[in-house]
Amino acid sequence: MSAVARLGACAALWLAALPAAAEGPVRLFVLREHGVTAVTLAQPYLDRFVALAAAQNGWPAAQGFYLTTRAAAEDFIRKEQPHYGILSLSSFLALRRPHRLEVIGRVEVSLSGGRRYHLISRRAADLAGCKGRPLATDHADDPRFLERVVARGQFTLADFQLRPTRRPLQTTREVIEGQAECALVDDAQMAELAHLAGVTDVRSVWSSDELPQMVVAAFPGAPAAERQAFRSNLPRLCAEEGKAICAEVGIVSLATSDAADYARVVADYGD
Repeated sequence: MSAVARLGACAALWLAALPAAAEGPVRLFVLREHGVTAVTLAQPYLDRFVALAAAQNGWPAAQGFYLTTRAAAEDFIRKEQPHYGILSLSSFLALRRPHRLEVIGRVEVSLSGGRRYHLISRRAADLAGCKGRPLATDHADDPRFLERVVARGQFTLADFQLRPTRRPLQTTREVIEGQAECALVDDAQMAELAHLAGVTDVRSVWSSDELPQMVVAAFPGAPAAERQAFRSNLPRLCAEEGKAICAEVGIVSLATSDAADYARVVADYGD
């Protein structure tokens, strides 16, 4: 063996003896816009959920992060390069193309709305009766989603005298107290309406089609084998011993999914 060859062989042996570079943890975040749960309260429950996912999928290390704004999610994605996200439908549609998200699952949740939207009113009889009148909503921060996916062209926010609100309860109270003719609310707000005083004659005068569930999405940085294993294991993550842990974070069940389940709303939203 020549001196050059011997030197190359020695270098290869030396490199093989070095400790393998540590891979970073699998990072997963949950984005719950318009949620009422504080991050400090939700994070410990999410930590247990992510620990369960890591154990079931053989991840050496994992981290979960609970986020409440799209801006925070964008910053997190840029800095931390997560493998997975659990997102509301509106957030998924906004982030899907810029971050090349792939649908791998869907989530049935107990603590969040967003499957159906309603116009509620005390005096208006229908959608036409709300147009041109004061409309309260805490969902006005995403007009593209509302107009293209929720309304599907039946109305735009410019059709109303918009009264943006910051809190779900404030939205419904604007109708109850007569400050707004109508309010645009989601199904969670609609369910709470029955528990409020003075709402006996407040009713839904228009409703959207039912929308798909929250999305489990994979980022391009998730290795293909890891991604496929996680997707396959989603249904059993909230079964048996995981049921109580999932309930703590408001997840009723998880199921595998793909782009076909979201094709209609993706087409409505547009690229």
